[in-house]
Amino acid sequence: MTYVSVVVDNNTNATDELYTYRWDLPGQEPCAGCKIIVPFSIHDRRTEGYVAKVLNEAPAGVKRFKNVLETLPEEGLTREAMETALWMKSRYVCRYIEAVKCFLPGNTQAKRKTKDPFAGIEETPEEPKDLNADQKKALDAIASAIGEQRNGNFLLFGVTGSGKTEVYLQAMERVLQQGRQGIVLVPEISLTPQTVGRFVNRFGKARIAVLHSKLTPAQKSVEYGKIRRGEVDVVIGARSAVFAPFDKLGLIVIDEEHESSYKSESGAKYDAMEVAMKRAKAHGAALVLGSATPSATDFYRSEQGIFQRLDLPLRYNRVPLPRVRTVDMREEVKAGNRSLFSKELADALELTLAEKKQAILFLNRRGYSSFVSCRECGYVPRCPECGISLTYHKEEGALVCHYCGRKEAVPRVCPTCKSKIIGRFGAGTEQVEEKARELFPEAKIERLDLDAVRKKGSLEGILKRFADGRTDILIGTQLVAKGLDIANVALVGIISADVTLNIPDYRSGERTFQLVTQAAGRAGRGDEQGEVIIQTYSPESAVIQAAADQDYRSFYEREIVIREAALYPPFSDLFRFVVWDEDENRAMDSASRTAAWLRKALSSDYIVMGPSAAPIAKQSGMTRYQVIVKAPAGKRKECSAAAARLRKVFEEEKSAAKLLTMDINPFSFI
Repeated sequence: MTYVSVVVDNNTNATDELYTYRWDLPGQEPCAGCKIIVPFSIHDRRTEGYVAKVLNEAPAGVKRFKNVLETLPEEGLTREAMETALWMKSRYVCRYIEAVKCFLPGNTQAKRKTKDPFAGIEETPEEPKDLNADQKKALDAIASAIGEQRNGNFLLFGVTGSGKTEVYLQAMERVLQQGRQGIVLVPEISLTPQTVGRFVNRFGKARIAVLHSKLTPAQKSVEYGKIRRGEVDVVIGARSAVFAPFDKLGLIVIDEEHESSYKSESGAKYDAMEVAMKRAKAHGAALVLGSATPSATDFYRSEQGIFQRLDLPLRYNRVPLPRVRTVDMREEVKAGNRSLFSKELADALELTLAEKKQAILFLNRRGYSSFVSCRECGYVPRCPECGISLTYHKEEGALVCHYCGRKEAVPRVCPTCKSKIIGRFGAGTEQVEEKARELFPEAKIERLDLDAVRKKGSLEGILKRFADGRTDILIGTQLVAKGLDIANVALVGIISADVTLNIPDYRSGERTFQLVTQAAGRAGRGDEQGEVIIQTYSPESAVIQAAADQDYRSFYEREIVIREAALYPPFSDLFRFVVWDEDENRAMDSASRTAAWLRKALSSDYIVMGPSAAPIAKQSGMTRYQVIVKAPAGKRKECSAAAARLRKVFEEEKSAAKLLTMDINPFSFI
C-alpha cells in the first residue's frame, strides 16, 4: 500500500503540517508535487492539496487513513519545485502552503481577455556583439559550467556600462543550444520592458515568457501555460519569476543582484537569490549575479570562494567613467545660495542643454516636502495608523503617508498651539521638478517616481520619450538610477546624497553608496565621458567619498570591518520578530515574553536584542514591538527551529498579542 504526506490548501497556523493519506487510485502513480483532492476536516470537505512526499509504508502509530479522492495532473508542481518549497518552509519559517503557492500562478480560472505582455516591444533581430577580453574571460567561465551541465555560482562584478547584459545574452544562447531553459531576474518591473527588448531581439518573442506582479491573473495564467507546455525556454521578470516552472533549467541570471526588491516582505518572505541558488544546484545550472555595486554579503562570499568572481573593470566602449564633482552644500548656504541647485549644478545643466545633451536629476525622496511643521511649537502631522510623519504632495494638495497611502488636508492652523505659521521642510522630487522648470523654462522636463507612474502605461511613456530624446531633463527617485542606458545622457545631478545616509539601518551606508554609484553610472554611456555632480552636506563621509571616487573596493573594505565588529551579515543571520496588537500594553507585554522565551530557548552564542518599539511603531491601526536575534554564521538552523516552536507557543497562548510576524535577514527594519 502507498501513502502520501500532503500539504492542504488551508493557509492557517492551525493546519500548517503534513497530513498522511492512503493512495488507492487504480492506474495512477503518486509523485511529489502533484495536485490532488482529499477529504479534509471532520466534515470530509473536498479540499485541494499537494503531495509533499510519497511513503512506502504507513507512519508508525496511525491505523486509520482517508483516501486521496482524485488527481489534477495539469496543475501541480514539479518534483524539484516541491523539494524547494519544503526547503523554503524550513529556511524562512513560513507555512507549507505559502511556500507551495510561490510556484503557482494564482487564479488559473480567469477568463478575461489578456493583453500581450510584449505590447510596445518591437522585434528587431540582433546578432551577438563582439566581446572584449574581460567579457570573453567571464563568458568562458560561465560557459564551462553550462557545457558540463554542472552547478556554478558566479558574481559578475562589472562597472556600470561594462557590458554585463551581453554576457548574459551569450550565456543564455549556450543554454538554449543544449535544449535547456533560463530565467532572467530584474529588480524593478520598470526595467522588464528594456530587458525583454534585448532578449526578444536576440531570441525572438516566441521563445520568451514574462512574469511579474503587475500581470493580471489572466495574463499570468497564459504565461504559466506557455511555460508548462514547453512553448518557451526563457522567462524574464521581477522577483517572483525565480519560481518559473521549468524542468530543464540551465541558467539563472539575477541582474543588479544588490537590490532590496529581491527580498519578499510578505507571505513566505523569501530571498530570490537564495531560492535561485537552491534551484540552480538541483538542476546542475549556472547562477550568474551581476552588479557594479554588489552587496557586501555577496562580495564577501566571492572572497571566500562561495561565488566565483568575474571582473569587468572597464566600460564596454572604453570611454572613461564619468568625471565626478562633490559639492559641499554647507558652503553654498554660507555663500547665500539656498536653492536646491548648487551653482556648479545649475551651470552644468545650462551647458548640457546648450549642447543638446540630456540630464538626469536624482533624489530618492518623492513628494514636494518631506514633512510640514508648526514653526511655533514644532508640531508635525503624523499618520494615525503608522505613526510616521506625513509627506506634503503639492500636486494633490494633501499630506500623504508613504506606507499606508492615507491622505489628509494640510492644516491651516496648528492643532496644538493654534499658530498659523505652518512650514514645509525637506525637498522631494515634485519640488525639484518645480524649481528646474523655473530655472529652465524652455527645457522639456519630466518626473519619474511612484506618483508619476500610477496611471497605466505612463511609466513606459516617460521612459520612451526620454530614450527618444524628447525629454531634456528627467527627474526621479531610484527608478532613474537603475538600468537606463541612454547614450545622450551627459550629466547626472545627485540633489542630496545624504537622504539615505542617516536612516537607522545597518545597511544605510551600503544603500547610499549603491544608489549614488548606480545613479552616476547613467552618465557618459555614449562616446563621450559624462559628468556627475554630487550635492551633500556630508562631504567628509567615507561612503560619499568612495561613491565619488567610484571605488567599490575601498567602500567594501571599510564596511566589512564594521559588519564583523558588530556581528552583522555576512557574519550572522538576523531574525526579526514583530508583535502586533491594538492594545499597546498587550503588545509590549507579549514582546517582553517573546524576548524572554528566546533567551531561554537559545544558547549563549545568540544575541537577543529588545524588546523595543518598532521604528514605525504603528501600522494598520496596531502597535508594533520588535525583538531582534543575531545568529552567528553557521547557526541559523537552531534559531529557525526555535522560531517555529515560538510560533506554536504564541498561537496557543490566549493572552498573547494578536499577531506575531517573523522575517529572516530583512532588508529593512522600518
